Amino acid sequence: MQWTDEGLVIGLRKHGETGVVLELMTPAHGRHLGLVHGGRSRRMQPVLQPGNRVRAAWRSRLDGALGAYTVEPLRSEVSRLMGSGLALYGIGHLCGLLRLLPERDPHPELYAAAQVLIEHLDAADLAPALMVRFELAVLADLGFGLDLSHCAATGANDALVYVSPKSGRAVSASAGEPYRDRLLALPPFLRDRTQPGSGWRMPDAQDVREGFTLTGYFLDQHVWRPRALSAPEERARFVALGTGQ
Repeated sequence: MQWTDEGLVIGLRKHGETGVVLELMTPAHGRHLGLVHGGRSRRMQPVLQPGNRVRAAWRSRLDGALGAYTVEPLRSEVSRLMGSGLALYGIGHLCGLLRLLPERDPHPELYAAAQVLIEHLDAADLAPALMVRFELAVLADLGFGLDLSHCAATGANDALVYVSPKSGRAVSASAGEPYRDRLLALPPFLRDRTQPGSGWRMPDAQDVREGFTLTGYFLDQHVWRPRALSAPEERARFVALGTGQ
C-alpha cells in the first residue's frame, strides 16, 4: 500500500533513538500517522514542526499498519509565525482540534480551512474571528454542527441574535427575548456567510468573545467533556490575546 499527498504537521512523538511517529492532516487521507526514520535529525527537525506543510509519501505492507513516511518540506509556516504569541497559540489549538478527528477519515474542506487560518494567524485583527469559524467547522465535521440559518421557533431568517444551548439552532430576537438569560449570543459575523476580502465586516472584540463563548460551549458539551478532556490551555491563551481580555 502506498500514496502521496500534501499534509499539515499536527503532531509527533519520539520513536526509538532517532525516529518519530508523525501525525499529518492530509486532504485526501485525513488524519494519518506514519513513522519517519531519522525524524529527529538536524535536517528534519525544522521541517517536522506543527503547522508546517509537507509533501509526504506513505508506504506499508498492510493498509491498517502504521507504515512509514518519506517527507519533503513544502512551506515552513512556523519560521514565519515565530514572533507572534497569538499565532503560536493558534497553531497549538488548531492542531489539537484536528487531532480530534477520526483517523484516516478525509475532511478536505476542513483541511483547506486550516490552511487559510494558518496563513492569517499573524493578523491580530482577523485570526480570532477565523478561529471561531474554524471551531464551528470542526463541530460540523464531528457531527455536531450548529444550524444558524433560521429561527428554530418561527422559521424566519432575520433578526437572529441567539442560539439555543439545547438544540444548537438559531433563535430570533422576538422569539428569544423571554428566554434571553438562558440562550447563547449569536454574533453578527457568524450570520454573515461572506468571506474575508469579499465585503466581510470585521467583527469587534465583543463579537469575537461571544463567538468563542458559543463554540466553546458546544465543544465542551459534545467533544471535550465526553472524552474526559478539558478546554486546552492554548485556546484560553489565544482567546485572551485575540480579544484583549
